[in-house]
Amino acid sequence: MVDQPDVANIPKTRRIRFQFDSGGGGKYFVNNDIVFSHFVAGLSASFPPGEEAFIRSVRAYSDQITDPVLKKKVAGFIGQESVHGQQHRALNDQLADKGYWVQWWDSEQTKAREKRFEKRIGRRRHLAMTAASEHFTAVLAQRVLGTEEVQAIPGDPEVWNLLNWHALEELEHKAVAFDVYRAVGGDERTRIRVMRAMLALGVPLVISTLLISLARDANARRQPVRLVREAHRLFTGPLVKGMWADFRRYLRPGFHPDDIDTSALLDRWQRELFGEHGALIDNLR
Repeated sequence: MVDQPDVANIPKTRRIRFQFDSGGGGKYFVNNDIVFSHFVAGLSASFPPGEEAFIRSVRAYSDQITDPVLKKKVAGFIGQESVHGQQHRALNDQLADKGYWVQWWDSEQTKAREKRFEKRIGRRRHLAMTAASEHFTAVLAQRVLGTEEVQAIPGDPEVWNLLNWHALEELEHKAVAFDVYRAVGGDERTRIRVMRAMLALGVPLVISTLLISLARDANARRQPVRLVREAHRLFTGPLVKGMWADFRRYLRPGFHPDDIDTSALLDRWQRELFGEHGALIDNLR
């Protein structure tokens, strides 16, 4: 008899839709905080093209995956990432209408440059980049879902619904790209070197895009003291403080994403969002 895959560990594709505020609610949708709102907008802007790149990197090895459980996990990963991109694009359209600098991430020129870069570095390094990126998003997701201070931050309710759903699914599939990388012969040296490069380049990219976004906001430019105060609050607050050390755990030889136990967090939020009386049941379609 062939063993059946453990369906409890297979990422589930949820067809979900969010209704974002197209007019009201004010521009600064996270606690009326200019810097935090621009930070979240920048993250959302990067997700659709990023998710597409992740999917390409895993699909490139689909013919080499022989394990039936991993095949199912890959299908779930691709399904979840695809829906993430769709829903973040819907949010990004609203953010662009509010004046946020978000559309450049998803432009044809940007995506074409990204695909050329993927070809230059090769399939193996591209997959290693995806595995590393999934660690970034898993760390962020764990902080969003596991920190009561973060959950207590006032903000647009539907944006928070989106972020909580996205965070949940990032934890559900956090090891899939990593497991594909190992299954197709990815080595530890490349895995660690790729993460070192991404740590060196990623933080300056995040900071620079945030600064450019703020610089393009006329209201923000008129309030430099407020921006300094809000930036300090963001980068010393519960979402970001200490994140560097969490990222660096990936550099340990022999590391696996499941070394960080998020099972209790997953169980809690799967029930809270999609249980019998889950907060997002009505968003499913």
